[in-house]
Amino acid sequence: MNTKKTYKILTILLIMQWAFLRIIAQFPAEIEKYYSNGLYIYISKFLNLLFGWIPFSVGDILYALLVIVIIKNIFTAIKNKKLHFKNTLFKIGGFISILFFIFHLNWGLNYFRQPVYKILNFENEKYTTNELVDFTKKLIVKINKVQLSITKNDTLIVENEKNKPEIQEISYSVYKQFQENYPQFHHENLKVKHSLFSLPLTYMGFAGYLNPLTNEAQVNSLIPKNTYPMIVCHELAHQVGIASESEANFMGYLATTNSNDVYFNYSGYLMAVRFCLFEIYQKDPEKFELLKIELNKGILKDIQKSEAFWESYQNWTEKYFKTFYDSFLKANKQQDGMKSYNKVVLLLVNYYKTEEL
Repeated sequence: MNTKKTYKILTILLIMQWAFLRIIAQFPAEIEKYYSNGLYIYISKFLNLLFGWIPFSVGDILYALLVIVIIKNIFTAIKNKKLHFKNTLFKIGGFISILFFIFHLNWGLNYFRQPVYKILNFENEKYTTNELVDFTKKLIVKINKVQLSITKNDTLIVENEKNKPEIQEISYSVYKQFQENYPQFHHENLKVKHSLFSLPLTYMGFAGYLNPLTNEAQVNSLIPKNTYPMIVCHELAHQVGIASESEANFMGYLATTNSNDVYFNYSGYLMAVRFCLFEIYQKDPEKFELLKIELNKGILKDIQKSEAFWESYQNWTEKYFKTFYDSFLKANKQQDGMKSYNKVVLLLVNYYKTEEL
């Protein structure tokens, strides 16, 4: 079979794959049973055994090689002045078809599984502003208590003496403890790595991601240490098979706040209180100001320090990368795009209607 015919077939298969996904997306219970709790477990275990022992990110290297190949092909086509539109279109379609298949087989079908609130059997109804405010007050009491237990002074910023590789190692036992309490999310051979592109990720405004080609959970090595445990647990939630960003935030929160490690507790509550306060700010700025001053001064300083970190890397390219990722999320059943991260608040408020905080 010649190359041109192969590209044509692959491009047709891309259209068929897309149509197939639109159909199976209507059957989340079946995807949950046969993929997320079936085939994906074995694929993830295999990929983690294959790449997990390697100290650096294999997926990042594959991404770099991919970019090099694309640039090389573009340069060659321009140099030789042989850019046949039809052939190029089929070649791009065939290439995307292969990546599309690998992405969904290795991990992407998890976007269409049962939502976490159904798995954990709680409602996911819209909350009132009063319900959000009441919940946030409880969170503030929690994080104030944790911060004070660490620093012994409510004006001091929490300082975690452990380095980031040590925090990574602790995260595995944290998730093991989490899975004992929530056996619905059992998973083995969890592994997180620092991204080789941590600096570019920071400029793009991202704290981590899961590489679907190799199933490696990647964390930005430059992010502030107090948010680091929560980000690690967020990315490990993706590795467990939780694709939704809001649900990965929720799972990371449950893992960190149910941990025996007080620094993980603090990191989880810090994430939750920031998201909740942001939602209140959107609805009632005056109420936000009243709640903000209830936080210990050390926590406020910590939040300001984190915001200053991200602001120092802000640049004109960030909005374009986030626009691209926003479109990617919307294409994968997350209708709110980048705003889906904030929907963790909906899960938190509803979950704690029946559970004790």
